[in-house]
Amino acid sequence: MSDTVIVATARTPIGRAYKGSLKDVRPDDMGAFIVRKLLEKVPQLDLAEIDDVMIGAANHVGEQSLNLGRNIAALAGLPDTVPGTTVNRFCASSLQTIRMAFHAIEAHEGDVFVAGGVESTTRTLGVGFTEKDLNPRFTDRSRSDFINEMFIPMGITAENVAKKYGITRARMDEFAKLSQDRAVEAQTTGVFDREIVPYPIDDSTMATKDDGPRPNTNLETLSQLPSAFIENGLVTAGNSCPLNDGAAAVLVMSQRKAQELGVAPLARVIASSVTGLAPEIMGVGPIEAVKKVLAISGMSLRDIDTVELNEAFAAQVLAVCDQLGISIEDQLNPHGGAIALGHPFGMTGARIMTTLINDLQTRDQQFGLETMCVGGGMGMAMIIERLS
Repeated sequence: MSDTVIVATARTPIGRAYKGSLKDVRPDDMGAFIVRKLLEKVPQLDLAEIDDVMIGAANHVGEQSLNLGRNIAALAGLPDTVPGTTVNRFCASSLQTIRMAFHAIEAHEGDVFVAGGVESTTRTLGVGFTEKDLNPRFTDRSRSDFINEMFIPMGITAENVAKKYGITRARMDEFAKLSQDRAVEAQTTGVFDREIVPYPIDDSTMATKDDGPRPNTNLETLSQLPSAFIENGLVTAGNSCPLNDGAAAVLVMSQRKAQELGVAPLARVIASSVTGLAPEIMGVGPIEAVKKVLAISGMSLRDIDTVELNEAFAAQVLAVCDQLGISIEDQLNPHGGAIALGHPFGMTGARIMTTLINDLQTRDQQFGLETMCVGGGMGMAMIIERLS
């Protein structure tokens, strides 16, 4: 049995990039804020006992460059003796930090880790490279040594998945509406208030809610949206996640340390996995990642109460659910997902973990599965057990 537990979670609201509630916030300040608020939830912890601060981010440019994790640790007021590192697995960057904390604890290399992520698409313009930075072996199909389309636009991968798995525009729009409806209901009933830490924009303004959920979303409007990535395509702005800003973090401990401090753990980490596939269909990365994590844990999907699958695009969500047999009605994203809430790349892995624990508490359930597709052709997954 794993000795790794999650004892606290925190996240900012998710802002819309370029025009939303967090557009004027530096990502390092946003990350430091959420780390401070996370640690305030466990006041009995001596901050000098933190073994590492691990921060995920997808775009390492500008204010989000250098060693963001170390910068955030310092800006959060942690002692100089607490190290920090920055992790990039694109969309799953902060899920990777949780995995790293899990591995370190299981290897008896530490007892207390801050795992989280931040992304300001606004401040980085959503790009960590220029065209001249790209290796031509990933971009020039005419070359004899061409490898794959490693840097293919994500919207094109969704079109590829829709074509390969026979996902129709109607199904995609119906799922997008479902995600919006669930998120709006959760926001209205206060479900997200249990996981969001309001962010102070200035002396008189607080960002308290996610910008994304759209009340009264309807299929007629969704069906009239033009294709966003190719002419006469199926993928639109309505059935894709938007561009966003936000930060999230979780405090990961050994169970021994939690008991020593008198902290009631929220969840135990059971198992994790990472897999690879062709970048051109990266959206179905969760298929093999979920199969692998279930095999590692000795569990089946029937054992999983709630699945939080990152909604990069409706096309890939539907393909993954079809192939794995995930029940959209009973298991999947009960409070909506990234199509409605948003997907700040580096934040999302930790945000989903925060929401998954909230899901299990709200629904009084035991086992949860987080899984994500990852740009560049990967999938990740992690299974947790709710403890309190």
